[in-house]
Amino acid sequence: MSVWAILVAAGRGERLGSDQPKAFAKLGELPLLAEPLRRLDDSEWIDAVVVVAPPGWEEPAILLAEEIGAGKVRASVPGGETRTDSVRAGLAEVPEDAAVVLVHDAARPLVTDAVVERVLAPLSEGWDGVVPGLPVSDTVKRVGSDGAVEETVSREGLWAVQTPQAFPVATLRRAVQSGADATDCSGLVAAAGGRVKVVPGDPLLLKITTAADLARVASLL
Repeated sequence: MSVWAILVAAGRGERLGSDQPKAFAKLGELPLLAEPLRRLDDSEWIDAVVVVAPPGWEEPAILLAEEIGAGKVRASVPGGETRTDSVRAGLAEVPEDAAVVLVHDAARPLVTDAVVERVLAPLSEGWDGVVPGLPVSDTVKRVGSDGAVEETVSREGLWAVQTPQAFPVATLRRAVQSGADATDCSGLVAAAGGRVKVVPGDPLLLKITTAADLARVASLL
């Protein structure tokens, strides 16, 4: 069973305050993209990797893969206007005979083999998608446009979802071709009628949005 990973790294990262796309902001001595790329390439569960780069940065992404010895990279393609467009571009490089696709955001660089294994395992039980997540522990408020609290939302059953997310290739292809849009792939699959399972994620799978996030992740390397 071949497993392909799509590493989505096409975000512009305006809130990061960098003059380069987020994936090429420095995390330690190398661009941010290097850390998740190295980890996916080292994973015993993954056979091949497609990088979805910021438009115009496809060649630098390939050069970076060569620099760090990421030999599983099969293609680097430009991302689209939306995350769904970017995933669709990555899927176009995944061969028809591939069984499973893992979609991961480069903005969560500290991906581990343990999480990869946890999201892949339930697919053999017939699930249409598997995502890692953490139960919501903070009190959640619904707030109006004027800043006024409208409702305190029950935390029961609420999870904050992360990546990597795993799907049978054919299932995700159908979902991204449906014309729907979502903030993650599991939303597309669920909208198409698929059954998605949540498994325990990792508190260290932090998402880099701001310079403070970048500094925090750098301190964990």
